[in-house]
Amino acid sequence: MLYASAPCSTFPCGTFSHFVSLRSSLLLVQSLGSMLRPPLGRVPVSWRRTPSACGSERLRTFERLLQKRTATVPLSERRLTVQLADGRTVKATAGVTTPLLLAKNARVKGAVVAKVNGQLWALQHPLEDDCELHLLGFDTMEGRQVVWRTGACVLGRVMEAHFAAQVCREGVSDTGLYCDYQLDNSSLSLGEVEAACKEVSSLKLPLTTLELSVDELKELFQDCSLRLRLAEEQMIGPSLAVYRCGETVGVCNGPVLPHTGFLRAFKMLQVSPVTLGEAEDSCGLVRVMGVSFPGQREMDEWEKEQEEARKRDHRRIGKDQELFFFNDVSPGSCFFLPKGAHIYNTLTDFIKSEYRRRGFSEVVTPTLFSKSLWERSGHWEHYSENMFTVTCEPHTYALKPMNCPAHCLMFEQRVRSWRELPLRWADFGALHRNELSGALGGLTRVRRFCQDDAHIFCTPEQLESEITSCLEFVRSVYRVFGFSFHCLLSTRPTPCLGEPALWDNAEMQLECSLQGFGERWELNPGDGAFYGPKIDILICDAIGRQHQCATIQLDFQLPIRFNLQYVGVDGSMHRPVMVHRAVLGSLERMIAILAENFGGKWPFWLSPAQIMVVPVGGDSEQYAQKVVHKLKDSGFMADVDDDHGTTLNKKIRSAQLAQYNYIFVVGEKERGSGTVNIRTRAGKQLGQRSLEEVMTSLKELQESRSNHDDF
Repeated sequence: MLYASAPCSTFPCGTFSHFVSLRSSLLLVQSLGSMLRPPLGRVPVSWRRTPSACGSERLRTFERLLQKRTATVPLSERRLTVQLADGRTVKATAGVTTPLLLAKNARVKGAVVAKVNGQLWALQHPLEDDCELHLLGFDTMEGRQVVWRTGACVLGRVMEAHFAAQVCREGVSDTGLYCDYQLDNSSLSLGEVEAACKEVSSLKLPLTTLELSVDELKELFQDCSLRLRLAEEQMIGPSLAVYRCGETVGVCNGPVLPHTGFLRAFKMLQVSPVTLGEAEDSCGLVRVMGVSFPGQREMDEWEKEQEEARKRDHRRIGKDQELFFFNDVSPGSCFFLPKGAHIYNTLTDFIKSEYRRRGFSEVVTPTLFSKSLWERSGHWEHYSENMFTVTCEPHTYALKPMNCPAHCLMFEQRVRSWRELPLRWADFGALHRNELSGALGGLTRVRRFCQDDAHIFCTPEQLESEITSCLEFVRSVYRVFGFSFHCLLSTRPTPCLGEPALWDNAEMQLECSLQGFGERWELNPGDGAFYGPKIDILICDAIGRQHQCATIQLDFQLPIRFNLQYVGVDGSMHRPVMVHRAVLGSLERMIAILAENFGGKWPFWLSPAQIMVVPVGGDSEQYAQKVVHKLKDSGFMADVDDDHGTTLNKKIRSAQLAQYNYIFVVGEKERGSGTVNIRTRAGKQLGQRSLEEVMTSLKELQESRSNHDDF
């Protein structure tokens, strides 16, 4: 049994230096010895490849930098106390004892990464201080990322050594691993790549990691300008981690496994071209994508998950149920058909009803703003390439990608008093972001979307209670959908804006709110926004996948940029705190998540196909139309199947396949008594009931937003 803790978001580069022990890289090789470095006789002829001059120079540079770092790391063999997740306490030696050794001593199988005092820590890197240690397996998000990141290192090695490709980037996404490369002969057999990856893994090549500054990266990748540029783009803090796997040196933005032998299965998924703007050096860039696994069992489970995910794919559900479609006349923008619009509007109405109860006021803001607003907010400098611009000489405008600058404008329209605060403004305006065409994917990544976006302006003293209210808001909404969730407190990144004392106070208030919230939460060090700390909420859907939708972010910078102030109790001017907050996130993405979570079987309150009325013989058609009219007048989504050429059983089956929640069968008997005969889409028969009684029960079911079928 693993000491597993909750998954967190993508590992922040800025914290990697805490646990990339340079001395430990050499200790690992020394301790594992020849077991990790097979004799030459075991290496297949195809792998005995003399590295290119550029590759040899890169390898020499890596080893020189590693030796330089190792020489400056002081030796320390202090005795440490380590508390395991099950409560046991064990002894360790600083700079010597690794999580991998402790896992073996505790007989914990399947560990692929550790958490040390809440921070991700590679298994092979020695502990440095007294700590709490959690060992995580492939069944956690962090574990999968480490396995896939190691798989990306192996893939990079394969592409260079076996196919003589020039690797430009390797990495991981939420769904697997990838490697971007340039190759004169672009034809590639995925099966051959898989076989080569398995062979490299069997060699048990150690992976050595090292953090480098910008200048050191330039020295390491001086032979490939594109590789260097892509590496620099990945840098969040002052350094970036690189790895060595055999003769290959590449970028590794996070912890990896001790050696390639930890991987025993690979699955290559596809090869596709990659577009990086108009850069000439990216011409002919190709990406191979895949997944890696600790064993065959994990691969079999993953394939079952993929099959279930294909069945639930929201794009298929959207087509089958006529909810939405996309067209090249407006790439990345969704066309919602009537049934899809019903879901969209029902979700919006749900959130608006919650707004009324929670003191939010809805505002309406323009879609097009002058470049000067985005320069004032700072978005033009950092985000302009993701904005759609319009030029009307001599002015330049941009479609808004977010609402916050407009809300700052509204706040500054007149002098504000402390008595008005907190101000809670919600905005459902259309947003546009110029996503790369290759990143678009159904409703999960679009260019035109709407968020249940709100901003709160409050005094510092009100901040903790406002954060608590936002968390309660999130919990009440997610309970309606049946989602379980946990929270991540993302703290100060490097670099960041604002005074350290301001960050410390804000993080303390967020932590106090989370502690009083009563739900599971974790620290996510260094992953806050550059303008303030945040709480991200991860939901778990019906098939165990995690999604980050809700977010609560503090912003110290926009109030300063817009010089927002209010008159305090003391009569002097004070700076408000700004909170960015979303519960559903983007409505488009939430519809995709809900479609897949429910497998297209929408709960009654949200369903675009609630009731199908099926007449049976005689004069029942007229009665069926009457029933439908009454249902629609009461706000229900109802239809009638009056096809004379279809049998009753086929009509019922068609309604069930179309995911109508209920089928009302009406005949002469029902017409005479003013009743309907009810069955669910699952085939359960609820019997004959009066129409008025049924409508009352359905109204209660709809208003309660229940996910149950019985009433």
